[in-house]
Amino acid sequence: MTEQKAARDAAPGASSTRAALGGWLEGPLPKDQEAGEYRGEHLGLPESGPGSLAGQGRRLGALLVDWIIAYLVVAAFGWHPSSAQGQWGVLAIFAAEHLVLISTLGFTIGKRLFRLRVGKLGGPLTPLNVIVRTLLLMLVIPAVIWDRDGRGLHDRLAGTVELQS
Repeated sequence: MTEQKAARDAAPGASSTRAALGGWLEGPLPKDQEAGEYRGEHLGLPESGPGSLAGQGRRLGALLVDWIIAYLVVAAFGWHPSSAQGQWGVLAIFAAEHLVLISTLGFTIGKRLFRLRVGKLGGPLTPLNVIVRTLLLMLVIPAVIWDRDGRGLHDRLAGTVELQS
C-alpha cells in the first residue's frame, strides 16, 4: 500500500493537494479512482527504461540543444539573432528541424543526444501529428501546461508522447 493511499485510508477526507487537484488537464480524480503509481501508467507505458515517459529535465535539455542549433544555423547565414530577420530565422529553423526530423526519424538532434523520441499513442506517428505538435510547440504556452503524467498540452492535442529510447 502506498503512503498516499495509507494516509487517505487513515484519515477520510484528507488528501494531498496534488491528489485533490489532479492534473491541470484532467481535473481531480474521482473518489473511486486511485492515482497512478507512476507517470504514464494509465497510458499503458512502462515505469522506466525504453518506452517510458521522458522526464522534464531531459526534455528541456533536448529543447535547449535544438534551440542552440537553430541559433548557430542563423548565425552561419550571417543574420544577427537580435534582428527581426534573425529572430524569425531561429524560429523557422527550429520549426523546420522539428518537422523534418521528427517526421522522418522520430527525434531531433537534441532528442537524440538525450536519448528521447517522439511517438504516438496507439499507432504510428504521422506527419499530421508532427505538424500539429510543432505548431503548438511554437506557441510556447501549450508546451508549458502539463498534465499529471508530465505530457505537455501540445503532446496531448497532437496525440503524441515523448519517450525514452
